[in-house]
Amino acid sequence: MEPLLELRAVSKSFDAVRALKNVSIALRPGEIHALAGENGAGKSTVVRIIGGEHQPDTGTVVLDGEPIRFGGPREARRHGVAVIHQEPSRFPDLDVAENVFMGRQPLRKGRRIDRAAMRGQAAEIFEQLGVPLDPDRPTRGLSIADQQVIEIAKALSGSARVIVMDEPTAALSTVEAERLFRVARRLAEGGAALLFVSHRLEEMYALCHRVTVLRDGELVTTMPMAEIDRDTLVRRMVGRSVEQLFPGRQDRPGDDVLVVSGLSRAGVFSDVSLTVRRGEIVGLAGLVGSGRSEAARAIFGVDRRDSGTVVVNGRALPAGDPRAAIEAGLAMVPEDRREQGLIPDLSIERNASLAMLGAVSSGGIVRRSAERALAGRWAERLGLKFGRLSDPVATLSGGNQQKVVLGKWLAGEPVALIVDEPTRGIDIGAKFEVHKLLADLARDGIGILMISSDLPEVLGMADRVLVMHEGRITASLTRPTEEEVMRAATGSVS
Repeated sequence: MEPLLELRAVSKSFDAVRALKNVSIALRPGEIHALAGENGAGKSTVVRIIGGEHQPDTGTVVLDGEPIRFGGPREARRHGVAVIHQEPSRFPDLDVAENVFMGRQPLRKGRRIDRAAMRGQAAEIFEQLGVPLDPDRPTRGLSIADQQVIEIAKALSGSARVIVMDEPTAALSTVEAERLFRVARRLAEGGAALLFVSHRLEEMYALCHRVTVLRDGELVTTMPMAEIDRDTLVRRMVGRSVEQLFPGRQDRPGDDVLVVSGLSRAGVFSDVSLTVRRGEIVGLAGLVGSGRSEAARAIFGVDRRDSGTVVVNGRALPAGDPRAAIEAGLAMVPEDRREQGLIPDLSIERNASLAMLGAVSSGGIVRRSAERALAGRWAERLGLKFGRLSDPVATLSGGNQQKVVLGKWLAGEPVALIVDEPTRGIDIGAKFEVHKLLADLARDGIGILMISSDLPEVLGMADRVLVMHEGRITASLTRPTEEEVMRAATGSVS
């Protein structure tokens, strides 16, 4: 079948940086094509060239068999090419239908907006997608999953035939992601060509027909998903096998550094008890909504608890007091690093010192030299890749942002560390670096409670695995199988 859209031997440079070199990709109707690679591999540049944001330096974009040069995203959309980004754009004070047709509203005589036609067409699109979304509902307060569906509806309202989904599931639950997959399959069945960009290998295998792998801006391979196993795919992405993503550890845990007993909060979690020892990584697994993150936030004191005790290094913590937790030697890397772990517009050095302002201040005034020295030490220790420490932290890749959050807390020399989804939204290579860092911290004697929805990560990193289901710990397992964890996570254990 002839491709709807192709990149043929496309190269692109930004100043002295070669982002793409002779990359070719063909997107065929009825097919979902995965684009895989580390951060910096060239995926974003491919997406922007397809979407009309960038033009190639050399090579050709071909649409319907004819060379074309998009003058910008608007022209690409006019030709039926749409890009759905990880962070949906929306007008929160307008309703769903108005967001779907923004800038392309159907008009009545006198060039007045035909609201009835707009709502009717939006309803038809949502019915076509199999999603019961009310066109009259305000978009403010909608879930990320519903916002993604609105982005897809925008594409379809503009008669898009080539649809790029750039990390669409990064902020979605498993249930929400599966709904998005159903929509994507329905689009492909209708003859659209989809390019699916994701760091999650399991999603590629569940959804995609073919995969193109990029490394350092060059094409490594394009082949059917059914013909490439997971280990081979990882090796072609990063040059190392799946097993090497999880550093081996032989250390024996020491004394208890975190002891939680009978922790409860009405309607959220109940009777949560766990122990983390010095030098030990304890995995906390469970399905989304099982209460893992909520329990962790209550342990750290961010959220209240109704009953139960938390003891850090022999010191009992008062409820709802993160400062006391920090002073006792407990640190926490939150699930959402952008919203809860970093201030994106502040510099790398300022973010790195936020938890240690007392150590870099004199008379209530932050000493810039001390702040920079602190950030520099941790940047070197964590292998941070950056331009200048004075650059905004938002300029860093996801993996390097995660290192800044870790460095911010490690500067206080904690005895116990809670990490919630430590590798969410970062690429395979950065995952390896974060895994190695966590293993090194455990080797240095820090006790780590690691919450993760990535089951291979839990099995590969944890010395013990605790599993939560509906707010309760249902199993404590040593070196379990995936099946054992999933049985406990779904409440299927006796």
